[in-house]
Amino acid sequence: VPPVQVSPLIKTARWSALLVGIIYGKRRYDHLKPIAEEERRIEEEEKKVREEKERIAKLEAEANEDTILK
Repeated sequence: VPPVQVSPLIKTARWSALLVGIIYGKRRYDHLKPIAEEERRIEEEEKKVREEKERIAKLEAEANEDTILK
């Protein structure tokens, strides 16, 4: 089956629509960037808190184990 020929006008229209969509989308969502950055920062802080809790739990478990063995 031979490939379908697409006219240059249709190709140009598709690229134009894509470009307009990218520009419009960027403008539309630019105001959300600070929110996304804040969410990433919060996720990083939550990860640090989880890791610290896990570290403390591990230390407590080791301390309890040492106490039981004595």
